[in-house]
Amino acid sequence: MITSVLVANRGEIACRVFRTCHDLGIRTVAVHSDADANALHARVADVSVRLPGETPADTYLRGDLIVKAAVAAGADAVHPGYGFLSENAAFARAVQDAGLAWIGPPPSAIEAMASKTRAKQLMGIRPLTEVTEADLPVLVKAAAGGGGRGMRVVRHLADLDAELAAARAEAASAFGDGEVFVEPYVENGRHVEVQILADTHGTVRPLGTRDCSLQRRHQKVIEEAPAPGLSAALDEEVRALAVRAARAVDYVGAGTVEFLVADGHAHFLEMNTRLQVEHPVTEAVFGVDLVAEQIRIAEGHPLEADPPSARGHAVEARLYAEDPARDWSPQTGTLHRLSVPGPVRLDTGYTDGDDIGVHYDPMLAKVVAHAPTRAEALRRLASALERAEIHGPVTNRDLLVRSLRHPEVTAARMDTGFYDRHLSGLTEPRPDPHAPLAAALADARARSRPGFGGWRNVPSQPQTKRYLMAGEEHEARYRHTREGLEADGVRVVHADARLVILDVDGVERKYGIARYGHQVHVNTTALTALPRFPDPTTQHAPGSLLAPMPGTVVRVADGLAVGTAVKEGEPLLWLEAMKMQHKITAPVTGTLTDLCAVPGQQVEPGVLLAVVQQT
Repeated sequence: MITSVLVANRGEIACRVFRTCHDLGIRTVAVHSDADANALHARVADVSVRLPGETPADTYLRGDLIVKAAVAAGADAVHPGYGFLSENAAFARAVQDAGLAWIGPPPSAIEAMASKTRAKQLMGIRPLTEVTEADLPVLVKAAAGGGGRGMRVVRHLADLDAELAAARAEAASAFGDGEVFVEPYVENGRHVEVQILADTHGTVRPLGTRDCSLQRRHQKVIEEAPAPGLSAALDEEVRALAVRAARAVDYVGAGTVEFLVADGHAHFLEMNTRLQVEHPVTEAVFGVDLVAEQIRIAEGHPLEADPPSARGHAVEARLYAEDPARDWSPQTGTLHRLSVPGPVRLDTGYTDGDDIGVHYDPMLAKVVAHAPTRAEALRRLASALERAEIHGPVTNRDLLVRSLRHPEVTAARMDTGFYDRHLSGLTEPRPDPHAPLAAALADARARSRPGFGGWRNVPSQPQTKRYLMAGEEHEARYRHTREGLEADGVRVVHADARLVILDVDGVERKYGIARYGHQVHVNTTALTALPRFPDPTTQHAPGSLLAPMPGTVVRVADGLAVGTAVKEGEPLLWLEAMKMQHKITAPVTGTLTDLCAVPGQQVEPGVLLAVVQQT
């Protein structure tokens, strides 16, 4: 019987596994990098072990250090979570060789399926070895790992070599394996997958389907179970193929078989030999704890004789610290507040006051709603996200809410091209026009001295305060009067430091206020308070390229130097942030007049990288 589990991972998945372990009475062991020394997963575990360093390559990808940590902490089992070493057969063997239980499939099954090239060969599918114009578009894909890292769509043959190099570098950084392959890219299909459980007694059980078509950069954003709108025949086909894939490698444990569905046909993509990020929607529909099932299987128990029945519909949204309107750029900083009202499930690796750094994936949390029908689940999840308090860096919250209410989604007509078609509309700024006034009134109340009413016997001059909202400057004007605070066009019903109520055209609207230095959150609108007398700002020459995010310069284009002629849109350098590589391109056609960036350099947002003078 397993008594102590080390989770070879971090963040949300480590916290999620620990939760089940605590419910089962199992002692928990965390590992953490130096960057994660105060992370939630390290705090909630019974004990934790430091992995010296900050980058994944130095810490969470060091299987030797993790096995030593498990032995030193007295763990008798290792759960890999997802990502990092979760699909690394050598790591699984090292765990077993150390006399520890491996809560996952046999290393031989991982070897057969963790490499997507070998998995496709096993299913009778061959990757492209020589790409021609007739093959375009194609998808460059990492052979190991997942989560959209190491994936690139190539539409022009001239771009293939550069995208292969970028995918290899990204895959090596994220998974410790730079192998990539090329396959045909099926556009605007649906991403459908099947959850399976298999025990050591020969039972392989499919636990329904999931739809994960809403993706950005091939990384899932919104998932649901069951997959809506599949014909009975197609549903039966993908389940049968999933069982066939599992039996082909004598699979044991929890796993997922993924398909791209287009024109009524299912195309095998891969088998993930681990728990998936989106596993909670299956848990909600079937009323099971998949982590508990993994542990029971690792202990040698058979699956229950009677399979669980599906009930209702579940939808999950991934909340990311990123700006979808700025090419999904990851965001860093302090997460001051994260609170999502029920009845929903919140899986997260963060709590109020935690810092969001540059080294790891920008996912803050997963929010899951379950209801009797799909329409009710979508409505419940959208409402919970809309009312959530998320104070800190920019997130994709508004995108999620609008996606869940989009006609294509509510009608179950979405596909993997959804965000390519609708991103601009989904990210269009829609700030509350009265948010700056509410912030200014709350600030006025917070600064008022006890016993000082602020009114005079003569009309007072309007007070003004400026805020930056949705990239634009806004001015709020109000007055102190005998009756209290007054503003043009609205009636101030109530104002204190945390709550403002405004009567707008006969409707009383409530504005919750939270203040963190110059950052102010008014309901779901984020504002930045501007100084009354702004300092002179740094001026940059036209054509300046500034770092859009904190990260590391990992590559500069071959032959790039001062004096080089460049074309608008041409890639000049690459930044790596949160395990993803971001291409920095020339803003205009012209000549490179300054190059400040060098490989290995750490940069902060706004740092000058290069200057291109237009010709």
